[in-house]
Amino acid sequence: MPGRLDPVVARARSLVRAALEDDPRPVIVALSGGADSLALTAATAFVAERMARPLRAVVVDHGLQEASIEAARVAASAAHSLGVAAEVIEVEVDPADPRGMEAAAREARYAALERAAADDDAQVLLAHTLDDQAETVLLGLGRGSGARSLAGMPGRRGRLVRPLLPLRRADTERICRAHDLDWWSDPHNADPRLRRARVRHELLPLMEEILGGGVAQALARTADLLRADADALDAAADDAMTDGVEALIALAPAVRSRVLRRAALAAGARPGELTAAHVDEIDALVTRWHGQRRVELPGGVSAVRVGNRLRFVPTPVAG
Repeated sequence: MPGRLDPVVARARSLVRAALEDDPRPVIVALSGGADSLALTAATAFVAERMARPLRAVVVDHGLQEASIEAARVAASAAHSLGVAAEVIEVEVDPADPRGMEAAAREARYAALERAAADDDAQVLLAHTLDDQAETVLLGLGRGSGARSLAGMPGRRGRLVRPLLPLRRADTERICRAHDLDWWSDPHNADPRLRRARVRHELLPLMEEILGGGVAQALARTADLLRADADALDAAADDAMTDGVEALIALAPAVRSRVLRRAALAAGARPGELTAAHVDEIDALVTRWHGQRRVELPGGVSAVRVGNRLRFVPTPVAG
């Protein structure tokens, strides 16, 4: 029927509307120029206008490719064509960062978005899809991560909102075609040197072939279930915070590990470097103590046992 609204476009608008109704603040769309973020921008432009909500797009240029600034300007131009004001923010990323280029770029991008949003206390809409969620779960599984990592990306955390998590990548491309939008394909998304690219183009398709389809949906559903479990365990850990050894021993191991991790982070341990192995060593001070002097943690902090108390102290400087 001529003029009939594409049902995928309608669903995207409905998802965005639900996100905006839950939060009255101004809105920023994180725009890269890819199909996902362009589709989100198109849906948000439609909804925000009808809700009379302030909206702007922010394009972060990581400067990792020769033509990246031009791609960022094209993305901003696409936003303008949808009636959305847009700004380009350039950030610096060290390709040789020991955490990996992807992690460094992600940190720089989120920091830039946070600074932009702080001006008017805006919420930030991110264009992650169900496919991104599935990839995140697999990457966490490969690292041997716990439930919180395998829980993937939440739909909302603080000012960050992901309205399109129920949609597939093919859906966002369909939305772009419905709006006559040409999207940019980031070469990094197909670079076999990057782990996520190989998961996307090699591992997930192979799993779909072997398991008969539905793998991405199953992984996203697993993330939802694990997130609920992790939230419950985190809440239990909040209620159980203590440095008393006897009280710690009485906790379920899943709760105790969270209490110990939070205590280490609060004492100054570096979040990106504090591993499950570190937490297990701290746990040994509580449950398997045989005179260990201390557990040195990243960030210049050490865990020590003093009688029946667990303490975190500055790590002695060698020499």
